[in-house]
Amino acid sequence: MYQFFCGTTNRNLELYRHSMGVAIGFLFAAILAVSVKADEPQSTTMTLHSAVQLALSKNPELQVYRFRESGLQGLAKTANLRPQFDLSAEAENLGGTNDFNGVDGAEFTLALSSVIELGGKRDARVAAVNAQRQLFDGERQALALDLMGEVTRRYVEVVASQARLDLAVNARTLATDVVQSVERRTRAGAAPEAELLRARAQLAQAQLQVSAAQNHLHASRLSLSVLWGDVEPDFVRVDGSLINLGSIGDFEALFQRAVQNPAITSFASEERLRQAEFQLAQTQSRIDIGWSVGVRQFQDTNDTALVAGLNIPLNASGRNTGALQSARAARDEVSIRRESALLTLRARLFEAYQQRRLGIESANALREEVIPALTRALQQTQAAYESGRYGYQEWVAARQELISAEYALIDAASASLQSGATIEQLTSEPLLPSLEQDFSETEQETN
Repeated sequence: MYQFFCGTTNRNLELYRHSMGVAIGFLFAAILAVSVKADEPQSTTMTLHSAVQLALSKNPELQVYRFRESGLQGLAKTANLRPQFDLSAEAENLGGTNDFNGVDGAEFTLALSSVIELGGKRDARVAAVNAQRQLFDGERQALALDLMGEVTRRYVEVVASQARLDLAVNARTLATDVVQSVERRTRAGAAPEAELLRARAQLAQAQLQVSAAQNHLHASRLSLSVLWGDVEPDFVRVDGSLINLGSIGDFEALFQRAVQNPAITSFASEERLRQAEFQLAQTQSRIDIGWSVGVRQFQDTNDTALVAGLNIPLNASGRNTGALQSARAARDEVSIRRESALLTLRARLFEAYQQRRLGIESANALREEVIPALTRALQQTQAAYESGRYGYQEWVAARQELISAEYALIDAASASLQSGATIEQLTSEPLLPSLEQDFSETEQETN
């Protein structure tokens, strides 16, 4: 999924300062396109592809599966072993009385013994370990998908945090221009000093917003880097933008793909495992015949003779009924848990689908209708204020409405992409479009 996000965009923030009208129009474009600061080296930029690769190769939780893999290899070796041979030595009639005094009447036996496994126990053990390996592979794939989805969501949050910081910086610049405009009117006697004080207070609040956005960006970068074990991120920014959100798609088609998710297909592997364990339990109902063969020496006559023996357990099948009942119950419950997991999957997928649809619809409405209207309203309000027809409060309100709508656009676009990442995780297939979009394209959309 990660190839659908990587991209690099650049923009020139100095275009903002040409005029107040250009600044207002550009403020809308700036919240979407992620910039790379001129004083930040390119080597400190992270891509989604790199983030996913780092997480897959270094994530501590995923690394545990290497040890589990080694453990399964050991179980496979043990399961494939044949019954071992035992060598025994036995001495009888030692240290007795009269004829059995000392070792003159002793009998010494040296024997070799083992067990004949019946009922295909060895094959059943090997089949159970192989089924466990299939379940293990499915769990590892499911965890890798979960990890990739989490990387994507946190990556999108970093992109959104960068956009919020860019917007906060642009809003602070706009507040600085407002202070300068009010200062000119105050010096000319066209505005009271109270308006200048309010404008400066607005500038101070804008600076606080910048500081808060910087802190949030650092936290989101750290949240991303810990997925591959870095306690301090070694990147400054990430590539990407929030412009291209893609289409909503069809829910039923998405659900049919989600049924093939390893988290669901692993139930088939678990069912095979439980069936193999049940068959292994069945083999335990078949008795194992113990045998021994050896040679015995009689000290009193100095003769030797062969000895042989069999060991046959009684009522072995009756003692195995509890194990059979337990194995059968474990096998039968898998299908019930699969049905429950499918219901949970459908509910989770539908929730992500609805959130994505709402995010796309909200972002499109804000970008195409709300923000352009508020941009024109702010331009007209500013012109009316400078001509003395509107007061300072109307100008501030119009500016704040536009900035709030731009923050809402970031939130809606971010929510849409994060929900898309969840859908990708559940369906195991790419859904999200590329985050890459040139600034020239962004600028054309705003004109």
